[in-house]
Amino acid sequence: MSLSDFDLFLSSMEDVEPLSHDTIKPQQLKPQPSISQQEKRKAAEADLANDENYLRSELVELIAPDSLLSYKNKGVQEGVFKNLRLAKYQIDATLDLHGQPLKSARLALFDFINDCHVKNIRVVLVRHGIGIKNKKTPGILKSYTNKWLQELSSVLAFHTALRQHGGIGATYVLIKKSDEKKHENRERHAKR
Repeated sequence: MSLSDFDLFLSSMEDVEPLSHDTIKPQQLKPQPSISQQEKRKAAEADLANDENYLRSELVELIAPDSLLSYKNKGVQEGVFKNLRLAKYQIDATLDLHGQPLKSARLALFDFINDCHVKNIRVVLVRHGIGIKNKKTPGILKSYTNKWLQELSSVLAFHTALRQHGGIGATYVLIKKSDEKKHENRERHAKR
């Protein structure tokens, strides 16, 4: 007795159970980056490795948009800090960070403060705004400015500006004397 092809098929399939459904979700394959994307990533990593900007851009504790910023290094005298708060020093330079993305604001602030330090500019005004238009995270640029100014080694002190200079949307910054200026002062005072 010979089995037909159909009978052979049925005998081989008798222990198979039917599927409960017949739809299959396709797997989402993660596309591999193209060669140009890989090159761009390598270039960005090289830029970060060569970046002298040590200001950190990880998450920061957000401060209220209407809060006052105030910071003073240990060596700053109370009278000097009071004069900074009351805008008794001449403002020699201003940086406006309004509307800038965090990445460019970080770079601009770092370059501005370091440039002022090198050029012996002692008091500057940084306009960061209060960020109330950003409904999702109000005051984010102000919060990062507060953090970054404390991280900058050439910043001695800073305080929220008076109303005529921008109020809670701006900050006075006192910058250290450059090494050249310190040396010049030592020589001048040593001759007395």
